Amino acid sequence: MTQHLTAPAPTAPAADTAPGWWRDAVIYQVYPRSFADADGDGMGDLPGIRRRLPYLKELGVDAVWLSPFYASPQADAGYDVADYRAIDPMFGTLADAEALIADARALGLRTIVDLVPNHSSDQHAWFRQALAEGPGSPLRERYHFRPGKGTDGELPPNDWESIFGGPAWTRTADGEWYLHLFAPEQPDFNWEHPAVRDEFRSILRFWLDIGVDGFRVDVAHGLIKAEGLPDIGAGEQVKLLGNGVMPFFDQDGVHEVYRDWRTLLAEYGDERVLVAEAWTPTVERTAHYVRPDEMHQAFNFQYLSTYWDAEALREVIDASLAAMRPVGAPTTWVLSNHDVTRHATRFANPPGGTQLRTPGDRALGLRRARAATLLMLALPGSAYVYQGEELGLPDVTDLPDEVRQDPSYFRAAGQDGFRDGCRVPIPWTVEGPSAGFGPGGSWLPQPEGWGELSVEAQTGDPGSTLELYRAALAVRREHPGLGAGETVTWLEAPEGVLAFSRPRFTCTANTTGAPVRLTAPGTALLASQGAAPAVAEDGTFELPADTTVWWTV
Repeated sequence: MTQHLTAPAPTAPAADTAPGWWRDAVIYQVYPRSFADADGDGMGDLPGIRRRLPYLKELGVDAVWLSPFYASPQADAGYDVADYRAIDPMFGTLADAEALIADARALGLRTIVDLVPNHSSDQHAWFRQALAEGPGSPLRERYHFRPGKGTDGELPPNDWESIFGGPAWTRTADGEWYLHLFAPEQPDFNWEHPAVRDEFRSILRFWLDIGVDGFRVDVAHGLIKAEGLPDIGAGEQVKLLGNGVMPFFDQDGVHEVYRDWRTLLAEYGDERVLVAEAWTPTVERTAHYVRPDEMHQAFNFQYLSTYWDAEALREVIDASLAAMRPVGAPTTWVLSNHDVTRHATRFANPPGGTQLRTPGDRALGLRRARAATLLMLALPGSAYVYQGEELGLPDVTDLPDEVRQDPSYFRAAGQDGFRDGCRVPIPWTVEGPSAGFGPGGSWLPQPEGWGELSVEAQTGDPGSTLELYRAALAVRREHPGLGAGETVTWLEAPEGVLAFSRPRFTCTANTTGAPVRLTAPGTALLASQGAAPAVAEDGTFELPADTTVWWTV
């Protein structure tokens, strides 16, 4: 293996603390399949997203991150890319993408697109030619083809497992094996090959020339594999987070790739960004991806996977801020995305990871989710919002087996395979064939009563989750103590309560199931549940259970 957790990090340039829009941005993730359908085929598309951009502007976000819309056989919902410069017909055309990016810019919204460099589709031109030409083909060197072990090469080249379950190797008709850390339809690129690096430089330029503001890099930790592809020797199913150092994840060689990309982006000015989806064992390892000459942001999965518990939250907040401070990168905060159970459902259940199968206590989950949102938006740095969380959507946990499409659901011992529940198309209207998602149905069935959670139903209701998000984002944008920063000052608080200050601002969050009496730190701005609390003559107030309150000081 080429690196260990105890190995010293490569020396980084001095921290860059220059202003950048991403340092305090609120970025909204759009999952194109499930956001808005313009043509009525039941699948979300780029024209649908384009029509809904004014909603995102009104919501108060700064940028839109689009999950993959590239030409793809859709074996893994578009994360198996056949052509990185083409739009899949189910989503529209390249002209639609250009129009969307231009409209977003006209509204003051920036656009970040997903980039999938760890693997391609097995229908990518390179891979198809590599298969057709057989062993010895130069195209096979751009992937990881190997002879098998055993008498007749009948065993995989090593013991690596797919994240989706089963071996990470598939045998071809000619007897060789190829590596795929995810589905068999997603062969891994060999990033030691110069043609792969050249191709992705070209892909970056293609989209930068069209006008995107940055890239979210999928599986950013997975590009480089340890020399010799050594066995792991462990019996536990590999996970994206929690297995420690693996010979195919978080290898030091990935940083050379991102330093090269950062130099390329600089040719387009200083406002184009790279965002790492890097599942690493610690936030300290994550910080390596955002050194001043590498990426600009990295997702904070340690925060996402933390339960609604004051002690655990304080620990991960402190660790996250401390890890990013030396490299001068903004800390990011995220509660949900397209790969995990929505936090309104996670917090409705006892602690149990990021993929759950039970609905739990819906009212409790929503209450905690609203409180967690205000806590997240009060922290220094940048925040990510996954589509529909501003509506308080729960996960759809009772989808029939026959409608599920998550590839990991169909493979033994991999991820739990219940990601479809967070991908059900979001509701826009109370009535309609798909609650306003489009003029037809929806690719995953929406549950009964979905329209009651819609944008239409919640707009104008001061107690709705949507209006809470709108209010919180407006305050965050205007209050001088919120947004970018590197530190919080913790205040004395009872067990189960988080209280911290920032310039002219204080946040109090009660993670317990009982109300707590505290001294009011100032004038209440916003509460996650109900009206702002009343302050008694003695200067105290009651902080309800599972509630966060913002104060201006």
